[in-house]
Amino acid sequence: MNDADAIVTRRLTKHFDGKRVVDSLDLNIKAGSVYGFLGRNGAGKSTTIKMLTGMLRPDAGEAYLLGEPVATLRPETRRRICYLAEAHPLYGWMTVGEAVRFTRAFYPATDGHPGWNGRLCEQILDHFELPRRRKIRRLSRGQMAQVSLALGVAPEPELLILDDPTLGLDTVVRRDFLESLIQIIHRAGRTILFSSHMLGDVERVADRIGLMADGVLRVDCPTEVFRESVKRVLVDFAGVPAEDPDVPRLVSWRHVGPTLELVLVGYDDAQRAAVEALGPRSVEVVDLNLEEAFIAYTRPARSLPAFDFRPVKKSIPHPEPAPTDGPSFTDQGAA
Repeated sequence: MNDADAIVTRRLTKHFDGKRVVDSLDLNIKAGSVYGFLGRNGAGKSTTIKMLTGMLRPDAGEAYLLGEPVATLRPETRRRICYLAEAHPLYGWMTVGEAVRFTRAFYPATDGHPGWNGRLCEQILDHFELPRRRKIRRLSRGQMAQVSLALGVAPEPELLILDDPTLGLDTVVRRDFLESLIQIIHRAGRTILFSSHMLGDVERVADRIGLMADGVLRVDCPTEVFRESVKRVLVDFAGVPAEDPDVPRLVSWRHVGPTLELVLVGYDDAQRAAVEALGPRSVEVVDLNLEEAFIAYTRPARSLPAFDFRPVKKSIPHPEPAPTDGPSFTDQGAA
């Protein structure tokens, strides 16, 4: 394990009801980086985060935060870590001011740590115009997220683990939350593991992403590499589209009228030759943004017909499922 690694896992594994929900996860997140942790519901993201934070014990494997095993983290190491949960659980009977005083008591100044940064906390609360005397239970969901952010970063953590912190927030509040997060990122040395369903948010802040699918880490590469590698290729035919296309690094495919829509990792000479061998009338390669690439890459392999509002004249056979084991990404590009 390298001192530059803020988060490390080695073959981390967890089962529920006989199902392996996290499968031999090997993860290295460098100190000072912002890592977007992605996946569809049930992919294993939240289970991984719960193992990293010590809320779940792994069935096998190891996890380290800031160089220490999660199972035996010292109190002085725990105070260097911030965890923001999806639902922002706070004591509803407290006021905002009481929540600040309650949390501050856990972070006294020591020889190795400056303790609670009250000025930073107040700056965040003032920025979001949060009333100190209002009960937590009377805050909106967005305001609860803002209070959680203030409480989470006031101890000056080196590592922030954020589990979908903007879920359920409206566009304006989410953008304001994200802008504040970006400012916090720019403070020296911080590492952020950012799990979110808002792919636009991830695209703005993450310099690297990991993508879980069925408990397996399928993608681990710079954000731009993933975004630029996943391509949608529209192959148009004069007649009935080809069945069961044999194209290298094919993720999924489906018929849309006379067009065969392929999702590929990359589009090199070998793939281009395989597509041309299908005898198409035309071929169009479509670049995708991060959200489009994520949807295309993680869409269920079973190919479904697209919605078509034209009268159906003839029944078209349903295509066979595409292979379930799609290509994965590394720093070197497509596997």
